[in-house]
Amino acid sequence: MKTIKITYWATTGIVALMMLFSAYAYLTNPDMAAAFQHLGFPQYFRVELAIGKLIGAVLLLAPVPPRVKEWVYAAFGINFISAVIAHTASGDPGSAKVMPLVLLALLVTSYVMYHKKAKA
Repeated sequence: MKTIKITYWATTGIVALMMLFSAYAYLTNPDMAAAFQHLGFPQYFRVELAIGKLIGAVLLLAPVPPRVKEWVYAAFGINFISAVIAHTASGDPGSAKVMPLVLLALLVTSYVMYHKKAKA
């Protein structure tokens, strides 16, 4: 049980921190505005995505009902998969797709541990 909790909190914490960091970067870093333009997204989408990531990171760490937590996992999963698709469609090198895939793997691990922790 201890290993499950440690794995859950470690992976969940990393995902939440990365979402908070990327939300901050989306709102403050001019390079992110250029990156969104390169991907073909409007600038308001960058702001919407940053707000969504902030809310999702808080909800991922907060003691909320299981249904809410499931929606957060689903939203972040869609976000990471969409990032890979967007970078692929815009012709970015493979290295641009690595981080979303790593975060997706961490998210899946967190999700599995969340359910194992709930059963115990």
